[in-house]
Amino acid sequence: MRGVRWRRVASQIGRSVAVWAVSTLTMLVLAALLPDFQLQSADGDSATRIAVTAACGAGAFGVLSAVVWPLLVRLLLLVPALVLGLLVFFLNGSLLLLALRINPSGRGAAAPETAVIVAAVMSAVASATGAALAVRDDETYRRRLHRLAARRRRSDPPCPVTPGLVLVQLDGVGHDVLADAVGKGLMPTVGRWLGACGTEQTTVRVPAARAGGTERTAVRVPAHADGAEQTVDAVAAHGDGAPSAGHRPEPTHRLTRWRTDWSSQTGASQLGILHGSTFDVPAFRWYEKDRREVMVCNRPTSAAELQRRAVRRTGDGGLLTADGASRGNLFSGGAGEQALVLSIAARRRNRENRSRAGYFAYFSDPAGAVRTALSFVAEVVREIGESTRARLRGERPRVSRGGLYPFVRAFATVVERDVVVAAVMGDMLAGRTAVYADLVAYDEVAHHSGPHSRDAEKVLQRLDRSLALIERVAEHAPRPYRVAVLSDHGQSPGETFRARYGLTLGDLVRAGCGLHVPRRADQTHSGAEARAAVRAALRRPVEEEKSDRRRAARGTEPIVLASGNLGLVSFPDVPHRMTKEEIDARHPALLTTLANHPGIGFLLVRSEKHDGVVLGAHGAEIPLARLDAEPGPLARFGAGAADAVRRTHSFPHAADIMVNSAHDPDDGEVLAFEEQIGSHGGLGGAQSHPFLLAPLELSAPVGEGEGELAGAEQVHRVLRRWLHELGAAQVPLTADEEQEKAA
Repeated sequence: MRGVRWRRVASQIGRSVAVWAVSTLTMLVLAALLPDFQLQSADGDSATRIAVTAACGAGAFGVLSAVVWPLLVRLLLLVPALVLGLLVFFLNGSLLLLALRINPSGRGAAAPETAVIVAAVMSAVASATGAALAVRDDETYRRRLHRLAARRRRSDPPCPVTPGLVLVQLDGVGHDVLADAVGKGLMPTVGRWLGACGTEQTTVRVPAARAGGTERTAVRVPAHADGAEQTVDAVAAHGDGAPSAGHRPEPTHRLTRWRTDWSSQTGASQLGILHGSTFDVPAFRWYEKDRREVMVCNRPTSAAELQRRAVRRTGDGGLLTADGASRGNLFSGGAGEQALVLSIAARRRNRENRSRAGYFAYFSDPAGAVRTALSFVAEVVREIGESTRARLRGERPRVSRGGLYPFVRAFATVVERDVVVAAVMGDMLAGRTAVYADLVAYDEVAHHSGPHSRDAEKVLQRLDRSLALIERVAEHAPRPYRVAVLSDHGQSPGETFRARYGLTLGDLVRAGCGLHVPRRADQTHSGAEARAAVRAALRRPVEEEKSDRRRAARGTEPIVLASGNLGLVSFPDVPHRMTKEEIDARHPALLTTLANHPGIGFLLVRSEKHDGVVLGAHGAEIPLARLDAEPGPLARFGAGAADAVRRTHSFPHAADIMVNSAHDPDDGEVLAFEEQIGSHGGLGGAQSHPFLLAPLELSAPVGEGEGELAGAEQVHRVLRRWLHELGAAQVPLTADEEQEKAA
């Protein structure tokens, strides 16, 4: 045992010397290439003296990086995350200048801007060298990852031997997108879990016109206990279209599709998954008349309020209350360990409540911090290049990707991903019972590039590598882990409502109310039709109608909010939810204008006679009670649409008018009321069909003959059941869950 320990010490010393030597050589090369970086006096020095200066400088920089860097990052926890990522370069450059100043030879010097470059290159080279030397040493790899774990767990008792559960949310990745990525070989880790890597493929010829100009094959994923075998569409791997054959690995995971509520967005889905309630979350953003406030799910104060309401409604702290960790989420799930959690960001920070504490765990490693910073810059450049190429090619649909968006994308696809994955690894090495983490990279890119774009596919490849890293860490954790992957919603493609019709939903609503609209909207075909409908309903000439618009009081104007392809119209001066009869009396042309517009799929309004009605084109008016027998305009939105609409109607804060865009079932496209070509938030297409990918050791999400897994609240019950199966007995089952278990 003592001999093994000494061999480890000798190995570590050898690696440290090798990294020091490579860093010294790197510093010498940079001094020769960069005119503002010198390792000799003005009169010149011998080669030996210059080499000693470089060795001392490299050693001092390495020591400062290991000792001073973590303290600097801890002091900067109050700095916004995006700014902290950019400061990495300048902080590293400052450490290099300090290392040169304390160099015993006293001969090193560098301009500040040059020091930033030298420090970044040296950190990257040192990191790559250390990783290359340790690649075959599992124990070294484990010790490296341990530096990312929270040190306060050291004094805690040993973790249980029962398996823990890691839940990774791939934000916005729909079931069909995941299946297609597996078929194309973009996600080999997920493909191996499903037994789809190296499988024999059944070739199905698909005309090039239907496959985007590329012949495709169908890869069949083996059937599992919860349903029929999965079929994923894949691009043929060979030029002649012949499928590749090989050994079929045994599947280790089960892929299940589930269906969201009407509000197919992270705020509702994640609240339901983590806290068991999606009640009264009608959209991503909505107006609450009783509080006179616009609620936005990704606003810290709104997220905190939504979490408080869910806890009060369920009487339970959340999915992660028993030794759990919440990473990168909107809500905490009741976890004791929280980092990058939005619902706690509005609170006063203390040791138990640090929404940005996860950044310290990651940026305390200077090599990792520099690597992330370099990747951040590369991603900004990549986005600028990709958006320029799309604009030059005249690709359609397309939205603006300028301004700060390249930096927002880089933060989501690089910084947030790296920090959250590092936090998850630390949680696993600390032996936590339940971990839930959200990776938002795909969702952010798909909004602006499209859910099936090449940009989005590249993000899926990188996310798969993150899953592979988490899987590898599980092999070194102090307890066994079951890794499950899920999504909160999908995304539906399509051009924006504004791009197709030349006006926004707000413009259309204002025109239907007879209010002033911008000249660009007033001159469109839709705006002119709405204006004509108002004049016909009021039986007034143009001059009188314009006079009425000038007299309209600002307080009576409607509030129009968009959540993907779901729109909400509220009249703030009316304290209650208005009925169809009240709206018709106040604005006779509004509902007709909206329902008959080709970009609108259907409306939901309250009714004095029928409680609630769905309105569609050509005078369609279906009471909610008759939707199952007579779906009317909901027929195009598939199974479950009627139930989703009825449930939203029961919410106290449903808008006066709920507006869902049109949907084409043939191509799955919708029309977003926001500037997004990949959208979610309403009904229509792939946005309502996320996935749940879980190990076969866990029970099937739904039993045979039980139908589709519907709603985030039901997903929450499945996850709680799995925790109970894994031995987390401290997670109590609710009465409904006890009944399900007994059944």
